[in-house]
Amino acid sequence: MTDQQIEHKIEEVLEEIRPNIQMDGGDIEFVKFVDGVVYVRLQGACVGCPASIYTLNLGIKERLQEHLSDVREVVAVDENGE
Repeated sequence: MTDQQIEHKIEEVLEEIRPNIQMDGGDIEFVKFVDGVVYVRLQGACVGCPASIYTLNLGIKERLQEHLSDVREVVAVDENGE
């Protein structure tokens, strides 16, 4: 798979997950995919929420790995991309 195909699949999976995150007042934005790491930006109620680490690792990461063996990790970045 090319990086472009992987990024497209990541977007598709995040679209499937998004309604669940939005139900709790949050949202998620795909930022980039580099060397097996998916970078996302949490928004709304997810920002600063202590449970967001569980959302990233037990929800988003597992779901992405079901569809893409190339995904090793999911990392949340801030507004500056850090």
